[in-house]
Amino acid sequence: MPKYLIIDSKGVVKPLDLDDLDSHAAIKGDFRTFIETEELGRAAKGEPPHIQIMRQLELIDYEPASDVGHFRFYPKGALVKELLEDYVTSIAVDLIGAMRIETPLMYRLSQKDIAEQAAKFLEKDYRIKLSKDKELILRFAGDFGLFSTMKNAQMSKRQLPVRVFELSPSFRLEKRGETVGLRRLRAFTMPDIHCFCADYEQGKEEFARITKHYDRLIEGLGIQYLLVFRVVEEYYEQTKDLLVGLAKDLKKPILIELLPEMSHYWNVKNEFQFVDAVEGSGQLSTVQLDVSDAERYGITYVNEAGEEVGCIIVHTSISSLERLIYGLLESAAKRGLQGQLPMLPIWLSPVQTIVIPVADRHVKHATKIADELRANNVRAIVDDRGKTVGWKVRNAGKQWIPFVVVIGDKELESDTFPVTIREQSTKKKARTKSMNPNDLIKIIQKVSEEKPFSQLSLPKNISMWPIFI
Repeated sequence: MPKYLIIDSKGVVKPLDLDDLDSHAAIKGDFRTFIETEELGRAAKGEPPHIQIMRQLELIDYEPASDVGHFRFYPKGALVKELLEDYVTSIAVDLIGAMRIETPLMYRLSQKDIAEQAAKFLEKDYRIKLSKDKELILRFAGDFGLFSTMKNAQMSKRQLPVRVFELSPSFRLEKRGETVGLRRLRAFTMPDIHCFCADYEQGKEEFARITKHYDRLIEGLGIQYLLVFRVVEEYYEQTKDLLVGLAKDLKKPILIELLPEMSHYWNVKNEFQFVDAVEGSGQLSTVQLDVSDAERYGITYVNEAGEEVGCIIVHTSISSLERLIYGLLESAAKRGLQGQLPMLPIWLSPVQTIVIPVADRHVKHATKIADELRANNVRAIVDDRGKTVGWKVRNAGKQWIPFVVVIGDKELESDTFPVTIREQSTKKKARTKSMNPNDLIKIIQKVSEEKPFSQLSLPKNISMWPIFI
């Protein structure tokens, strides 16, 4: 039976009895919900709303011609995924300082080290049998090719930690009943970072550094997370300073599960856990201290005495891109339940501004405004369909479009126009403000500062859009 501890945001460590959660003031809200569902086994309350939302917004859908847990991405969904890919890549390469590589998707199970690691994954893998004696495995993370690459790499102690990044399409044969929308899939894209460290102390420093980067990344997306640690009991004392320091630095309580023995390659790991709108949970980022894979794969560095020494490896994943989208959509759904307007961050909104002409005679001017916005890195479209203005405005709201511009006769003679602004507020009501194109451009540029940008690949005029759902 595992033991549990809790570290409050001031760094005070206390034992935790899961049957007596009321005695701990820090365990409330989502933190308590997570413990009750994930640790005590209480079921979630139905289907998470992101499944309906991802179809409502025409982002993502199930792919019936593929396996369970494999998805198709429509143009708007592909854009959101592309922007997240660019964002996490900039975090990994520019902020954390990792080198980017790319490795194959399939590996031979005749490789002893790969077979050993696959065996620890409880048969949640896709296998391809080519012949009686030849079987391949689809990777369930980026480890296989990365470790094979690093086995051949030459590193010296002064170069450590060496950090390596890969966006790795990965496959896990989860049980059919466990695949739930984007919360748990069988095919996903993992931004993996592995840091090769000289010893346990350097590994702990790297662990703390990356955990703090991931805190800023997840919070920056507007996703509220919980921090959970799993620690092998014999390593707890030499890791306690790391745990207490992170609780104080991040100003968050931390749940710790003490494991009686090592059953994985890691002895310490954290989980950035998210509780969705139906009280289910999904792990986002994770950081793990690996004390065994370097020996298994023969990954070494040369120390000051010229000797080859095994590394300590810090495994980290920012989160699969698909699960980040799950977190974003579920966070928006939770805000909607609290009386706020659900929306994506403006820099991730597939359409940032929609320009609505009142009549056909206003289409030319509406298009001119949209073109000016698009020339300044704003994703703007024109709703030139033969519908009423009221219908178009309501539809824009259903699509969570942040800025809605209406162009009528008055706007033909003016440099300004009314903009309905969708904001996360305590009231389910957008506000309207008069602006000119430069005003709107500055607002969008400011909230999107230092974030990646790409234009939506759909045509500028909605009348030219196919309907996918």
